[in-house]
Amino acid sequence: MKLRHVYFGLFVLGVVAPYVYFVPWFLENGFAVRRFFAELFVNRVSASFGMDIILSTVVLLTFIAVETFRLKMPRPWLIIAIAWGGTFGAGVSSGFPLFLYLRQRFLDEK
Repeated sequence: MKLRHVYFGLFVLGVVAPYVYFVPWFLENGFAVRRFFAELFVNRVSASFGMDIILSTVVLLTFIAVETFRLKMPRPWLIIAIAWGGTFGAGVSSGFPLFLYLRQRFLDEK
């Protein structure tokens, strides 16, 4: 099994695991952004996790852009859009392994 296949499996897990919790909340509350953040920061423990994920997202988005251009990957804006889309769509747990998969696929083809 190649490393890129491991990354792809982690990407799938990174989509499924958060959605198991988010989809029922979304079906109950709809697109209630204010309520989402109010519940995310309901106490200091959850706020700690929320802030950690927000900061991790900023770091990941920066890493994706920098690494894509550093490696001179083909169609960099498409790769960035796909990886950022995975991050905003399901979170760092999907966006990070998705980018690692795309990067590893590129490195394997070199």
